[in-house]
Amino acid sequence: MPWSNQGGSGGGGGGWQGGGRGPWGQGGGPQPPNLEELLRKGQDRFKGALPGGRWGGRGVFLILLVILVGWMLTGFYRVGPDELGVVLRFGEFVERTKPGLRYHLPSPIESVLTPKVTRINRVEVGFKSSGDFGRSSALRNLPEESLMLTGDENIVDINFTVLWQISDAKHFLFNIQRPENTVKAVAESVMREVVGGSKIDTVLTEGRNEVELQTLKLMQDTLDEYQAGIVVTQVKLAKADPPAAVIDAFRDVQAARADEERLVNEAKAYSNDILPRARGESERIRQEAEGYQKQTVAQAEGEVSRYLAIQREYKLAPAVTRQRLYLETMETVLQGTNKIVIDNEGGSQGVLPYLPLPELQRRTTEQTGTK
Repeated sequence: MPWSNQGGSGGGGGGWQGGGRGPWGQGGGPQPPNLEELLRKGQDRFKGALPGGRWGGRGVFLILLVILVGWMLTGFYRVGPDELGVVLRFGEFVERTKPGLRYHLPSPIESVLTPKVTRINRVEVGFKSSGDFGRSSALRNLPEESLMLTGDENIVDINFTVLWQISDAKHFLFNIQRPENTVKAVAESVMREVVGGSKIDTVLTEGRNEVELQTLKLMQDTLDEYQAGIVVTQVKLAKADPPAAVIDAFRDVQAARADEERLVNEAKAYSNDILPRARGESERIRQEAEGYQKQTVAQAEGEVSRYLAIQREYKLAPAVTRQRLYLETMETVLQGTNKIVIDNEGGSQGVLPYLPLPELQRRTTEQTGTK
């Protein structure tokens, strides 16, 4: 070595290890490590791991084998019960895998995506809730989404929710980006189209269910056209009211319309009640007049026939006919009179008989009225 000290105690120590002396022959102080010796030992150990060294080719093979096994083990993956595995090979779709423990070729050859295909997703349009799905929470209205124009040029404030889930994982992953934003944009656009073709009374009252069904159908048609891999399960109107600034006036108008409809219905009910009665009464009077007409004509014709018959009989037997006419006339005249006959034959001489005429007349009247 250039700096080795040839002399000194300890018997010919070389380098920096000689008899307590420094590199320039000075004694005392700690000795620094020999860097060359450390490098040499490291080189020897590295050479032992290379072919021709102490381990030979077997050591390299074992190291490579361990690395390969570890890399192959990274291909195991698990698909949850609510998920569907989508295997990609160099980014291209290969297959779908069902829930359970599965295996694919390790990265970067193959990779897997696991979208939740059974989860019901919820999109809110016109408002934003601060809680989870199915829980009560504070609502924040979004006028830029909720205010819509109806077909009769009225403004309506609508909040609604859309429930959807994945129907085709391949289309869902590769055909659309940001699916929630896509579903929300389609829902708002379709709802504006449906409301724009309806009147405000239909949207606010009896037509709410029809609006929901039309929106669901048009949304599904649009998403199917996009091949989004999404199925819309429900569209539910949470609120459909006039704007807050005019809601009081609108309610007054609605109340006036309700009163108008009530009065019209009452008038129709009265008309339906009185007109049939009037028609029935007029028909009754008409039929009575026709009956009276027929009766009078028939009686007149009968009297004429009777007179002609009597006239013929009178010509044949005048005396008999006059006697019969007299008797018939007396029978007619005396038919409604009361007759009381007192028989004086019986020996009741000098005694005035008592006859209760009022009682007899009353009984006779009752009997005649009964008959």
